[in-house]
Amino acid sequence: MPLLIASDVAATYQARAHNLDNLREGVLTPDIYDPTLNPLYRDVLAHYGVVALPCRVGDPDRKGKVESGVGHAQRTPLRGLRFESLELGQAYLDRWETRWADTRIHGTTKRQVAAMFADERPALGPLPVEPFRYYRYGERTVHLDGCVEVEAAYYGAPPGWIGRRVQVQWNDVYVRLLVPHTGQLLREHLRAPRGWHRIEEADRPARTPPSTRALLARAQTAGPQIGAICASIHQHDGAAGVRRILGVLALAKQHGVAVVEDAAKAALALGVPTYHFLRRYLERRPPVPLTLRQVDPLIRQLTLYRDLIDRQTGEPR
Repeated sequence: MPLLIASDVAATYQARAHNLDNLREGVLTPDIYDPTLNPLYRDVLAHYGVVALPCRVGDPDRKGKVESGVGHAQRTPLRGLRFESLELGQAYLDRWETRWADTRIHGTTKRQVAAMFADERPALGPLPVEPFRYYRYGERTVHLDGCVEVEAAYYGAPPGWIGRRVQVQWNDVYVRLLVPHTGQLLREHLRAPRGWHRIEEADRPARTPPSTRALLARAQTAGPQIGAICASIHQHDGAAGVRRILGVLALAKQHGVAVVEDAAKAALALGVPTYHFLRRYLERRPPVPLTLRQVDPLIRQLTLYRDLIDRQTGEPR
């Protein structure tokens, strides 16, 4: 269980700059003049008004001494101690900090720690009123339906982004779509349950996009019943149904057009023209036994092979 070592005064102030080495969690591309920072780390610093100053590559000695403080706390106040609760441990560390840590003479500077902090306090600023809201992030490709997928839910991007990559940030409340490299906000959506779509009305196309029309044409070419199912899905779900239409075509590729045509005919007759029904119908359908059939015009009728064998063996018919 973590224990905090900080005085009340220090906890309400923050530094304006932070020297760090080029650890991957903080710096994605090291560069002394123009480093690429981890987006989450960058936004944490921006929230607290701090500027990151990464060291030169291969020159970690220029970084401030921070790691040694961890070992110092482990060796000095905590070694060999156990606490029944976090509150008891924190109270012990607060007393240790006030009576010993703040009054000691620093080994490098040869000055009292409390006096050094008093000199630094005017250069510190107040912390923000609200804490930083942590988020997860990644890159996504905008699909044919104009959406990106985040944890099995789908969120709409503005028109013109189909097939392009966007940066995505999400937490328990919001999903944000950003322009790569610039970080400009494209769209912000409330989180949706698994399988749901969030699309702004302004982003819904007034006409069927050419890519969707081509997809519906593929479905009609596959079979009339499959085409009717896909047209019904598009009419009912709009852009959000593009993925389900792709699912129907994937079922036709997996099970064969004839089998899916029969399933689609049953779905239309029962009034449930959905991808979900087709998939469950095919999953529960008993396997069709294999039968011999003429599959190519180059293969002759079996009676011709019988007659040839009879002539070669001299046996009458």
